[in-house]
Amino acid sequence: MKGIVEERAAMLGEYIIESKATVRSAAKKFGISKSTVHKDVSQRLKSVNPVLYREVREILDTNKSQRHIRGGIATRHKYELIRESKKK
Repeated sequence: MKGIVEERAAMLGEYIIESKATVRSAAKKFGISKSTVHKDVSQRLKSVNPVLYREVREILDTNKSQRHIRGGIATRHKYELIRESKKK
């Protein structure tokens, strides 16, 4: 089982780098929880592949810094849909 977990951490790291994915989108793609993805790429990957870990960390830090912007866009879109449905 330990080898499987380490392989999964490396696969998640490679996926996040290739697609610049968020933790949430990686979890959805692999069918696992966000907590598992986060633990794999922030703790397990550090010991398995430190170089890959640093690259993943940069992407996740970027995603975290942009999170509030994406949330605002999603909220605006939500209320635009509500306004449009009331007009009809």
